[in-house]
Amino acid sequence: MRTTETSKTVLRLAAQGHLIGEEWVADDAGGTHQHRNPATGEVQADVGLATAAGIDGAVVAAAAAQEDWADRPPRARAEILFRLADLLDEHAPEAAELAALDNGTPVSAMNPGAYTAAWVRYYAGWCDKLDDEVLSSGAGGREYVRLEPYGVIAAIPPWNGSMMGMGQKCGPALAAGNTVVAKPPEIAPFGMMRFAELALEAGLPPGVLNVVTGGPEAGAALVSHPGVDKISFTGGVVTARTLMQLAARNLTPLTFELGGKSANIIFPDADLDAAVAMAAYAGPTLSGQGCALPTRLYVHDDVYDTVIGELVATVQAAKVGDPLDPGTMVGPVVTEAAMERILGVIERAKGDGATLLCGGNRLGGPLAQGWFIAPTVFGDVDHDSDLARNEVFGPVLAVLRFHDDEEVLAKANDSDLGLSAYVHTRDATRIARFIDKLEVGTVAVNGMSGGSPTMPFGGVKHSGFGREGGREGIEEMVVRKAVFEHPTA
Repeated sequence: MRTTETSKTVLRLAAQGHLIGEEWVADDAGGTHQHRNPATGEVQADVGLATAAGIDGAVVAAAAAQEDWADRPPRARAEILFRLADLLDEHAPEAAELAALDNGTPVSAMNPGAYTAAWVRYYAGWCDKLDDEVLSSGAGGREYVRLEPYGVIAAIPPWNGSMMGMGQKCGPALAAGNTVVAKPPEIAPFGMMRFAELALEAGLPPGVLNVVTGGPEAGAALVSHPGVDKISFTGGVVTARTLMQLAARNLTPLTFELGGKSANIIFPDADLDAAVAMAAYAGPTLSGQGCALPTRLYVHDDVYDTVIGELVATVQAAKVGDPLDPGTMVGPVVTEAAMERILGVIERAKGDGATLLCGGNRLGGPLAQGWFIAPTVFGDVDHDSDLARNEVFGPVLAVLRFHDDEEVLAKANDSDLGLSAYVHTRDATRIARFIDKLEVGTVAVNGMSGGSPTMPFGGVKHSGFGREGGREGIEEMVVRKAVFEHPTA
């Protein structure tokens, strides 16, 4: 495996600990997490975990800084955020290497620094656009709506994109005049920590952004803290239910972006080469560690055999290996526990009668010490099986047959989750109908969705509520105050 100077950054970030107010605090009162390189299994750093006391200090610091931050002229807030975006772009190569060391994402697969910069830059542009909405004005007075920050936002990004999650959550929160307490996942904290360093370098005042790493105790303390005014969480459904119960103590509002089991539908009239390439790249070859990835592939009977042949050949040709190697397409999964869980899913799928077309095993040889699973494709998967219904979050693609439009539409919608869906066809009437009828937050036609900061992203059903991106994303971070201002005597 390759070595990189970014390994030293990992050690430095772990050693300096948590950002609380104006200081980095090396607090391990909640214990220590041994962070391991997913590609080698070797310990990279000891990450100190905070307790409820650390969370309380961060919330107090955020609350103390919030009024001054909100009172700054919008252009002054924007200038800091624009500088932060520039710094994120400048350090984009480092961010890609951090993601590889953090969670095993290949440097060829994502550009987290540039992605995060785009979100921060987009919301910097919103700072001076949150004007009062005047509904009526005249001799009888004015009626208008003020858009005001909530106050302190608890931001909990996911481990599979912690720096990118900071852009999605902190970008709109800070632009709207809120302050933030962010909790990195202990299994992948370094992208968030580096974001915080660059934010301070850009001129963000102390206390406006606080970053406290911790396990379940810290997460519970943050979500149930009476000083938190809103919560933005990305993660799994089970955890979300727990967070809702904790937030209920103070009736704290939440935004949730949760899991997905996104249907990817290929009709006979599609551009099959393009559809297969997308299914192979965005499914198992990204290690399946993404909430909106198309991991439930429905293929029409008329082209099933053709698609399967091309799909398996494409997946098997993908290079598996060191995520720091620019030629690698498939890296390891995030932890040993994740690897064991995914291998268990594969064994259950075999027992449920699905046909294993490729993969299905842990990789050995030079990759034996890391948490590598061969990109796996199952064919003839039963619609009601565990593999077809539940999110795997690993390099496992389920392929299912369908006969006609009505059948596949019903099956695509027959899920508790509703994050994204993908349709491949040239039929304009069919496209319009599926856009209308698919029960998801995002529909992409003949390609992937873009992840653009200008578009609202989120789900329906058990995939969550609220949106990140676009105007909708910043409106999640403001409170509307109705004002009836009568003329003075």
